[in-house]
Amino acid sequence: MNVITSLDNDKVKMFKKLQKKKYRDEYNLFIVEGEHLALEAFRAGVIEELILEEGTDLPFPSPYAYYSKEVMCKISALETPSSVMALCRKRTRDAGEIVGDKVLALDNIQDPGNLGTIIRSALAFGVTTIVLSEDTVDLYNPKVLRATQGMIFHTNIIVRDLFDWLRMVRGSDFNIYGTSVDGGVDVKTLGKEEKDNFVLIVGNEGNGVSRKLLDLCDKNLYISMTARVESLNVAVATSILLYELRG
Repeated sequence: MNVITSLDNDKVKMFKKLQKKKYRDEYNLFIVEGEHLALEAFRAGVIEELILEEGTDLPFPSPYAYYSKEVMCKISALETPSSVMALCRKRTRDAGEIVGDKVLALDNIQDPGNLGTIIRSALAFGVTTIVLSEDTVDLYNPKVLRATQGMIFHTNIIVRDLFDWLRMVRGSDFNIYGTSVDGGVDVKTLGKEEKDNFVLIVGNEGNGVSRKLLDLCDKNLYISMTARVESLNVAVATSILLYELRG
């Protein structure tokens, strides 16, 4: 068994760089950690190479290389590295096409865990396209990848300037919904026909959806809650809204 042990190996140094967004963008590559995420990447056909700790069985047929435990610790973003990682290529999103009729747009979401959870919930509740603002946390951040539990590989996700994109979408058949209590309506009051062909916009953890985007919406939606609860985590709120919009 040929095992790469040098921390100065060119591939090892490149893997380490991929912990940073600038290098993920430069190389158009990212790393997932753990057998489950690697398997989902394999099913999606995006694996370039399996990165295996020496002595680990090959979990599925794929190009692979073995590395020492010291090297695995060096390239991992986890305190306790997995024995299975995968080098993956980013998918090319052609011209930002919308797939399907249930679209979720995310405005400046900053917490990686929130983004990952939202992606999982979106897939669970039938969202067919997710549009990320350009200032939303990087889709390939290791914490985002872990929080998606591999659902990133099964969802149409595009990155756009949301203001320009929404202006383009307006006038189409989509109902465009912002999320705001001010001037909003309870999501439970929407009729069945209003739950077809929608774009739902949710916003930043602290500031919500920006005013310029709310001004482009047909309606603002809110979730009715008891008086003792001021607000919900954005991932929780998004999940509830998407559940109510299932149609």
